[in-house]
Amino acid sequence: MHKRKLQIWIPVFLSLSMVVGMYLGYKMHSAMPAKSFFYRERSKPVQEILDLIRAKYVDDVETDALADTAISAILAKLDPHSHYIPAKSVEKANEEIAGSFYGIGIEFNLFDDTLHVINVLKDGPGFKAGLQVGDKFLEAGNTAIAGKKMDGDDIRNILKGNKGSALKITILRERKKINIVVSRGLIPVTSIDAAYMADSTIGYIRINKFSQQTYKEFMQSLEKLKKAGLKKLIVDLRGNGGGVLDEAVEIADEFLEGDRLITYTEGKHFPRKEYRSRRQGQFEKGPLVILADEGSASASEILIGALQDWDRATVVGRRTFGKGLVQEQFNLSDKSAVRLTVSRYYTPLGRSIQRSYSAGNKDYYDMSKRYTSRDSLQPDSLILTGKKFKTRLGKMVYEGIGITPDIFTASDTAKFGKTTGKVYSKGLINNFGYRYVTDNKASLSIYKTPADFAGSFTLNEEGWKYFEKMALKDSIDLKYLRSDEKAFLIKSLKLSVARQMWRHEGFYMVFNKEDEGVIKALQLLSKQ
Repeated sequence: MHKRKLQIWIPVFLSLSMVVGMYLGYKMHSAMPAKSFFYRERSKPVQEILDLIRAKYVDDVETDALADTAISAILAKLDPHSHYIPAKSVEKANEEIAGSFYGIGIEFNLFDDTLHVINVLKDGPGFKAGLQVGDKFLEAGNTAIAGKKMDGDDIRNILKGNKGSALKITILRERKKINIVVSRGLIPVTSIDAAYMADSTIGYIRINKFSQQTYKEFMQSLEKLKKAGLKKLIVDLRGNGGGVLDEAVEIADEFLEGDRLITYTEGKHFPRKEYRSRRQGQFEKGPLVILADEGSASASEILIGALQDWDRATVVGRRTFGKGLVQEQFNLSDKSAVRLTVSRYYTPLGRSIQRSYSAGNKDYYDMSKRYTSRDSLQPDSLILTGKKFKTRLGKMVYEGIGITPDIFTASDTAKFGKTTGKVYSKGLINNFGYRYVTDNKASLSIYKTPADFAGSFTLNEEGWKYFEKMALKDSIDLKYLRSDEKAFLIKSLKLSVARQMWRHEGFYMVFNKEDEGVIKALQLLSKQ
């Protein structure tokens, strides 16, 4: 009897459960914005337009490229730094942040549709396989290189690959074909261009970006200079467009004593997050100068702003870019990505250094007015409208205009004329350095150090004539240059030779001998 009653009630229980389930499901769906119980996902207008173009447009169109353009246009309405990264560019963008990639470890230039090796990374995969400066690539990975119209990105995509993967290369060396197999390995993308002693007590370190390896590289450089007698330091952040925020914070911690605020970030959907000094730094007491200019941005400004707010360093140069927006990268389903601005960062005194971008991107990125104008030092019209702050020692600092230097240096662009611009746009300066060093190894062997080279090397008339012929091949006639333009180019050619002989460090050791910013920094530190 009991079983019979149970059999009667089971269907009733199941029916009630189904009804209750349907009701709860209806309530849950109806609570979702713009969706009903029987809601069916509809195409959004952007997707509808792309579908229409694909189905009805008069010609064949690459709709994926159109979609990329549409996304970029949407992000452009937000701020200048939120941007879309197509799938094909994500790997390269991530490599810049990571500070490394897998490849064969060479630097190259393309001359007359031929890849020339201009540098081989010491102890890198190419070095171990026997590649040399001056080698010309004929084939790489069964792809013909010589005589083909290929750009730098095409070449890099061929040379890069998975860790340990083999790359077969055919090169031409002194008119002989040679086959080489290179096993790809980890290639660092260094953040430190130069680290050397400018005199017996003053060190110089130039940081070109902030990647995930920058702090480690900086500490290695600082240790090296301390062993060489470092007592005072110049940190060159000119042209450093930023990168990984945490790396700039770690470096700031090496200069600031005690528990001090370095920066904090805050956004509508991101609560305040503070970054503070937390350990005993390796250079908390010595005199410190920071070199900055209109190319110093983002993470660079975090470091500069913290040291200026705490009166820890003297800032020499020109007003910084003024980027106080923080981006976070979000990966999308098609392997593309969006770097979206999610918060602002502030200096220890609470100032936002983000410049206004209300006049549009063209005005926002136009740095030309800052090169020679004292607007770089104290733009009165902007200072009057911006909030003022005062450091503990009474120094006045400002928000909304980037970071204003304590000592101003102008950039001399008067000698950079139209013809000079063409020379640089064609890459002729770097090409000259490679060819000159390759053709004059014997005569250049007398220069053992960049210091020797800086003091006694002069480009002779024969060298200049050689450069004139190079330029003429690219339809650039240098016979009618102004004397000051010619002097500027001769100086640039000398620097190109130094770079080819000693890479970036040699370049800056020679360049800094006549650089106004470095000279002012040295004068300032010599008095302390």
